[in-house]
Amino acid sequence: MADPSSYRPKPGEIPDSPGVYRFRDEHRRVIYVGKAKSLRQRLANYFQDLAGLHPRTRSMVTTAASVEWTVVSTEVEALQLEYSWIKEYDPRFNVKYRDDKSYPYLAVTMNEEYPRVQVMRGHKKKGVRYFGPYAHAWAIRDTVDLLLRVFPVRTCSAGVFKNAARTGRPCLLGYIGKCSAPCVDRVSAEEHRELADEFCDFMTGRTNTYIRRLEKQMGEAAEDMEYERAARLRDDIEALKKAMEKNAVVLADATDADLIAVAEDELEAAVQIFHVRGGRVRGQRGWVTDKVEEITTGALVEHALQQLYGEETGDAVPKEVLVPALPDPVEPVQEWLAGRRGSGVSLRIPQRGDKKALMETVQRNAQQALVLHKTKRASDLTTRSRALEEIADALDLDSAPLRVECYDISHLQGDDVVASMVVFEDGLARKSEYRRFQIKGFAGQDDVRSMHEVITRRFRRYLAEKEKTGEWTDGDAAETPATDGNGEIVGTGPTEDDGRPKKFAYPPQLVVVDGGAPQVAAARRALDELGIDDIAVCGLAKRLEEVWLPGDDDPVVLPRTSEGLYLLQRVRDEAHRFAISYQRTKRSKRFRSSPLDDVPGLGDTRKQALLKHFGSLKKLRSATIDQICEVPGIGRKTAETIAVALARSAPAAPAVNTATGEIMEEEPGTMGSSGEPVTMGAPDERRGQET
Repeated sequence: MADPSSYRPKPGEIPDSPGVYRFRDEHRRVIYVGKAKSLRQRLANYFQDLAGLHPRTRSMVTTAASVEWTVVSTEVEALQLEYSWIKEYDPRFNVKYRDDKSYPYLAVTMNEEYPRVQVMRGHKKKGVRYFGPYAHAWAIRDTVDLLLRVFPVRTCSAGVFKNAARTGRPCLLGYIGKCSAPCVDRVSAEEHRELADEFCDFMTGRTNTYIRRLEKQMGEAAEDMEYERAARLRDDIEALKKAMEKNAVVLADATDADLIAVAEDELEAAVQIFHVRGGRVRGQRGWVTDKVEEITTGALVEHALQQLYGEETGDAVPKEVLVPALPDPVEPVQEWLAGRRGSGVSLRIPQRGDKKALMETVQRNAQQALVLHKTKRASDLTTRSRALEEIADALDLDSAPLRVECYDISHLQGDDVVASMVVFEDGLARKSEYRRFQIKGFAGQDDVRSMHEVITRRFRRYLAEKEKTGEWTDGDAAETPATDGNGEIVGTGPTEDDGRPKKFAYPPQLVVVDGGAPQVAAARRALDELGIDDIAVCGLAKRLEEVWLPGDDDPVVLPRTSEGLYLLQRVRDEAHRFAISYQRTKRSKRFRSSPLDDVPGLGDTRKQALLKHFGSLKKLRSATIDQICEVPGIGRKTAETIAVALARSAPAAPAVNTATGEIMEEEPGTMGSSGEPVTMGAPDERRGQET
């Protein structure tokens, strides 16, 4: 535990101006980011008597080892910089949105010749009209299924569309009347685009026009005794009304607004957002937030606004945002929202009427979300805490290992040897800090040497980062080489010290290796050689799920029902999965390699042009330099380089059976010294086994 007075800035050092500040821990990792109208006044609050601080603030300042700040011109700039740094550094003591998932939107691709209706997630694309977001993708599909009766817009993928155009037969939706089948020219591109425009108009709230038009057409069909057509129009009207019921009018003045509600207790807060467009609720989303800092409702609202609109521009930011409490001060936030939208945005608390009633509904949803989350979360928190405590007891650790790193080796009969490093913090996977290694210190299959190399390289980087920041300077403890064992220079030269958590500078409390006593001994030996003695090591053997400790003749056997054993198994299995996926990627890449890959400056486009021109690599190899120059984009110098590369990789002359004079094929066998063919093993025998 650090004493805040040890890193408190001297009087007069902190400027009395707007800015953003960062607290870092002893490993230079950014643990908290905040903004202030006056940096001097705000930071002074952190360096008062610890007994007077909020428990979470006290935990943060005692974890930190330094503080730094950046001065900006305005509070709006401070808001923008704070948002950027929170996204970049992911500080552990800032508000975290655990349910920050990509919500689905109903999208109409108006940028295509034949617009398509589909579910989309992620970043918005230019020329695509979006409606939502929705809480669930199935809610979008239900709405679309109803509307396709009236607006039969294309919903198929590009591959299905091209295949239907090629065969002249539409898909099933085209046969049942839920697609106008532009793929087989039942409608023109202009007619299909009109359908897409009408679909978008209906989704934006212009519903009465289409209902009245269909009712008039139904009446005319009935008068003309076209009863089948009248019945179909009647069903279309019912489908539209049913779709409208899913989005009932909640604000009579056709308002475009977002309503944000917060339900909170001392530890957590639930945020709910209703998106109202054209007076109708078009989407809903929600987050659950850890209150890891002392924070007011207004500050929670500010964080929610940053999360909601930080990546949005234009009409995605509505004219009106209704909230339960205003940020303090509110003017910079309003100005920031107006900058994102490009015009004025009203940020206020609803006081009366329909908007206040709807806000109460959103508030009830937030309260229910918090209750539901706590019901699910209670057992989860208890289980993870118990698992970490059981591991600490079994391995005789001083405290629960809040950060665990696990390593695994993977190869295919000694080829493409790779390793993985996965990280679990507080019992949860932290995928942003996963790492992959190529074993290059030696060739062949040796899991023990591979484990020693990986642990050495990882913790050399750790020591290099400590030395670079001046945190570790004892030259007798261990020699910190200039390279990481892979020829890569580390720890030298001026580099940006930005505190990102994805560096090797943050050490674990426990290193887990996939394997038994030999792998554990190799990992421990690597740490000892580097002079690191404050990191525990254990191994988990697959055969009997035994936990091995360095120097012990017998393993530690945890009960099969132990939560600690389950956590170790999850960590080990995740490392195995990550290593296997990397090894397979390298193997497939090696199998797809070509002699053209060795030609410098020859990209994929010109490679494809060469193969398309000659038809095969064999014909390209037999071509002259002048013939290669005929390919567009290939000059004479490049052609000469290609010819040399192909000549070097040319296969040996075909083997001949001296007894019969028969030319032997290269595959599947090779020739022995006597001229007799030597048959290779069957595919299953040669495949090997992934480890």
